[in-house]
Amino acid sequence: MGKDLFSNLPDEILGRIVSFLPNESSLETSLLSTRWRDLWNEALVKHGTQEDIIGVVAGFITRFEEFDPLKHPRKLQFHFAEDSVVSATVANNNKLMLHFSPWKEEIQMGYELEFKQTKQHIATYQSFPSTFSVKTLYLKSVSCFTSNIAASIVSNLEHLQNLVVIDCKGLESLSVDSTSELHMLTILDCLELKTLHLKTSRLKSFRYRGPLPLLRPEYHFNLRDAMLDFRLGLSCSGLKTKDFDATLLTIKNCEVLTLCKWTFEELIWPSISPLSGSFIFYKLRELWWIDNYHEDEYNTDALFSFLKLCPSLEHLFVTIDPESYSAGGSNSCLMKGTKCTELEHLKLIKFMGFSSRKDEISLAKCLIHLIKGKPPKIKTSDGNCLDAVFVQ
Repeated sequence: MGKDLFSNLPDEILGRIVSFLPNESSLETSLLSTRWRDLWNEALVKHGTQEDIIGVVAGFITRFEEFDPLKHPRKLQFHFAEDSVVSATVANNNKLMLHFSPWKEEIQMGYELEFKQTKQHIATYQSFPSTFSVKTLYLKSVSCFTSNIAASIVSNLEHLQNLVVIDCKGLESLSVDSTSELHMLTILDCLELKTLHLKTSRLKSFRYRGPLPLLRPEYHFNLRDAMLDFRLGLSCSGLKTKDFDATLLTIKNCEVLTLCKWTFEELIWPSISPLSGSFIFYKLRELWWIDNYHEDEYNTDALFSFLKLCPSLEHLFVTIDPESYSAGGSNSCLMKGTKCTELEHLKLIKFMGFSSRKDEISLAKCLIHLIKGKPPKIKTSDGNCLDAVFVQ
């Protein structure tokens, strides 16, 4: 094997080589060897106070050059207070990832977080550089002690298009106010969140995983992609069907939708059933359905009732999660109250989480009766395929 001459070159020369590569190819150099990987993982380490965080992060971004990504470190570790760290990472395609070190649980407190991203509320304390326009921001493990910092950073990013909030313990209320370019909002595993206020007129993608909070969309917007993964149930008691009506209107024209069985049964069906079939998800192409077993028997009524509202559906993914929340009660009127709509465009059915092949075959047989035309491809939980002709 020949010598690896490249790895013996100085850091500055390797960085210049990477600067001539396209973004996708430049990042792949980290897979060549430990030498290349260390270049990408080099971190700038700084120390200071909590009040310095915004300025330090802004300065870190200022030095980043998108077309010469290894000229300066892509990672920052800023140490503040007692054993607290915020890690910042700049990634390709204008991404900034901020990870706040978790605080001790015994000093965690509930808090509210408000993101204002309107022209009237652009922060003046420390504006972020225009040389690197952050379009995607990841915020992880924000706490009551760092919530003001996170809010200030968001307000500085006037070109932000995609905001992702992950695992923020103690977060009880979140308000997102953006009339600018924010098109995508993702909130994952913020398990104490009880109220979510959305003042986002241009939102096209909303992805949520966690207990269902009180959702308050202030403006009407048509989502193209909605993940409503509420398999953990309700975050607050006393939630009524009418409290979900505004959210229901935002997902009516979705093309991709993730939905739990209990959400349809308890919050959607009671609102649309009086409309006698006039409420249809005409644009829905891809459905991710989250279900569970009830008394060791899989009940298909809710799924079938929803499918009859989706005449354009092309891809169906059914996930069984035995731990998924179940509201209980009888919904035997679901099938009777739904007008029959044949699925003419369904191309793929994928089962996930099923423990019994018998249940998969049984569900597949029932689904085939709803399909008009060529049978779809059917994939089982173990990665195999079911023969649609055999199933029939």
